[in-house]
Amino acid sequence: MTALIALLAVTAVWGVTFVQVKDAVAIYPLFAFLAVRFVLATCVLAGPGARRLHSLRRRGAGAAAALGLLLAAGYALQTAGLERTTVSSTGFITGLYVVLTPLIALAIFRSTIGVSAWIGVALATVGLAMLTGVHADSATGDLLVLAGAAVYSLQIVLMERFAPQYDALAFTLVEMAAAAAGLLVVALARGDLSVPHGWTVWGALLVTGIFASALAYLVQTWAQRRTSATRTALAFTMEPVFAALFGYTLAGDRLGTLGWCGCAVIMTGIVLAEPAAASTLANLVRRRAAT
Repeated sequence: MTALIALLAVTAVWGVTFVQVKDAVAIYPLFAFLAVRFVLATCVLAGPGARRLHSLRRRGAGAAAALGLLLAAGYALQTAGLERTTVSSTGFITGLYVVLTPLIALAIFRSTIGVSAWIGVALATVGLAMLTGVHADSATGDLLVLAGAAVYSLQIVLMERFAPQYDALAFTLVEMAAAAAGLLVVALARGDLSVPHGWTVWGALLVTGIFASALAYLVQTWAQRRTSATRTALAFTMEPVFAALFGYTLAGDRLGTLGWCGCAVIMTGIVLAEPAAASTLANLVRRRAAT
């Protein structure tokens, strides 16, 4: 029970960061924010992880770096969408990575998925259409978040296939460093990088870089040694619910009947698709818990 509570606390932190990030990127450039976030995450993981880097060798380091760049792309798309749509919409659409993961595994590796997953996909699509129709001017933001969720799913599928043989902490450290480097290049090219100012930005950076990234990973590793991987995967489906809760209470999201019904339909699709995604997500979680 303690492990499950810890995992739910992690998903709650992820949920509240949607509100913080939306406020922060309204006053600080998006790519600069993400670059500093991943620099912080890299610094936190560097202490315990640096001594293990030699175990990756060239092939492992290359795979981790590639997946880190995918992670950076996913966050960039999600955050760009969050700038243009609501916190609640972002949370539920991001949760569609659970639905998209088995589809991408099917497309790339011809993995089989059951009928429930296809029903989940259909429901999630309907729910997304309902949610996007609430505010016409937020459709672009919703689509950017959806693209980010698709990149997350691709990253999860590739991680599950190619990373189990490597040390989890070292692999994640290289991922974080690669994401930070890629985002720093973009931020510098755009001339966006500057010293962050104000608690709104620094608070979001500290929570996302330290608590929602590095420490969340460590808590997940601790918890997974005390509960099943499937329960961990299930706990992650609560992220959209927490995002909606904090979006309503802290960001003033008011989606109306159609919007909240769309969220409910998306959540139903996620729950139905979860068994198909659980094996992929659970294998990833087992790998992360191996250290």
